[in-house]
Amino acid sequence: HVQLVESGGDSVQAGGSLTLSCVVSGARKSRYCVGWFRQAPGKEREGVAAIFTDGTRTYYSDSVKGRFIIFQDNVKNTVRLQMYRLETNDTAKYYCAADFGSNGYCYIDLSTQYTAWGQGTQVTVS
Repeated sequence: HVQLVESGGDSVQAGGSLTLSCVVSGARKSRYCVGWFRQAPGKEREGVAAIFTDGTRTYYSDSVKGRFIIFQDNVKNTVRLQMYRLETNDTAKYYCAADFGSNGYCYIDLSTQYTAWGQGTQVTVS
């Protein structure tokens, strides 16, 4: 079965950087969308970035554009989210998720498209 495992969450000071990793295993398809979502206490889940795994398309929310970079690592089936100039409102639990039904386009504002989810990793910015 498909499994997504996130890592890399930590506590950092505002202005700092972190890199999150998402390892996808058990996928039957080689091309699909991987998205990063976050949810802070009392707030709705927010899509922040996504990538189609052939590397042709990346997507970012306005709140992170220019500060976060999503990419596929050379390590197979790993998608990383590099986060720079972190702000206190970036504090949240970050989840990666996969949309295996994608035809090449990824929708970070449609979390229901993503059918496989990891358990999340906490990012705290103070």
